[in-house]
Amino acid sequence: MRAEPVVIVGAGLAGLACALELQKNKIPFLLLEASDAPGGRVRTDKVDGFQLDRGFQVYLTAYPEGERLLDYSALQFGRFSPGAMVRLNGNFHRVMDPWREPFAALAGILNPVGNMKDKLLVARLRAVAMAGKADDLLNKVEKPSHQALQEYGFSQNMIDRFFRPFFGGIMLDADLNVSSHMLEYVFRMMASGDTVLPSQGMGAIPAQLASRFPANSIRYNTRVESITANTVRIAGNEELKASAVVVATDGPTAARLLPEIAHVESRMAMTLYFSIRGHAPIADPIIMLNGDMEWPIQNACLPSLVCPNYAPAGHHLASVVVLGDPTQSNQEMEAAVRKQLGQWLDQNLDTWKLLRIYRILNAHPAHRPETVAEKPTRLESGVYVCGDHRFMPSIQSALVNGRHAAEAVAANAG
Repeated sequence: MRAEPVVIVGAGLAGLACALELQKNKIPFLLLEASDAPGGRVRTDKVDGFQLDRGFQVYLTAYPEGERLLDYSALQFGRFSPGAMVRLNGNFHRVMDPWREPFAALAGILNPVGNMKDKLLVARLRAVAMAGKADDLLNKVEKPSHQALQEYGFSQNMIDRFFRPFFGGIMLDADLNVSSHMLEYVFRMMASGDTVLPSQGMGAIPAQLASRFPANSIRYNTRVESITANTVRIAGNEELKASAVVVATDGPTAARLLPEIAHVESRMAMTLYFSIRGHAPIADPIIMLNGDMEWPIQNACLPSLVCPNYAPAGHHLASVVVLGDPTQSNQEMEAAVRKQLGQWLDQNLDTWKLLRIYRILNAHPAHRPETVAEKPTRLESGVYVCGDHRFMPSIQSALVNGRHAAEAVAANAG
């Protein structure tokens, strides 16, 4: 008699990692995905020959779980410059990684982004982040990142002009209330690897993982209405039997399906993509940060300088990030972004064409210090749950937590 499969609700990165581990252990599974392709929040749309990630995203090659699961050579990564251009008092100032770009970093030693002590303290932060094993950073006492930076000795100028636009942009939290665990962990990943984009967009990452499964192991366009430990009810009143059920959705969806899970607070962000005909307005594949923190732009870049595939021949793609969910209409946001970015680049953007605006309401689970540690993957009801909302908001955590859920399923199945 054939055993019922483990049903995994959600084919995002956590669900895919869970399925990979089950497959390795020869445990039958079925992935149910509400949308038309794998990836969850990590998706890429094709628009007029451009590749638009659903919200600006990057991948960090030093992620240990990513190194274990992914074929990096097949993803054909393009690399960002290790640093940033910080917009401050009407000018851009380069802040470069002195360990990778020593001459560029030396040239910026006297720029107004922080003082000399701040620049030396970066070495101290790097030493702390790089000491021991990466997971050791998760066992330290947590505190809000802004407090941790103050305790390191950074000036308020450095915190406001660099860390808020840079790290605050990564974690979608300009107030830097996010856990210091994330500050040090992400700093380590960026210091020990590259910040990259896959040549076919961020959606190539889940697509690569999903390609390893049999064709009948994933059902797309399948919305789950309710679950128990051994049944899944699908829209249309279809019911599936399961040897176990794993909920691998984003936090708000998991809370809807599992009343025992507390409400999961999410970070919101908006990304605007523009088509540029002809030459790029900047020369380097580098992120531009708003050191003045003047609304609305948090950061901007040209993904097509990182990976040419992001734009068709003769064009470039510009990405602009605005934090939160502005009350202004898309038309008002476009006008505000055009005006500010035009001032940054000292050019008229009338020839730039808006391709799409993404308002991502559940872009990141909020990760405050009180979250402390990875939450259990098996609930008292017998249902399993995984995702970065159960650990930390990152691709690394989604992949790890998905594997942990599969390991728990295997252990409880004997």
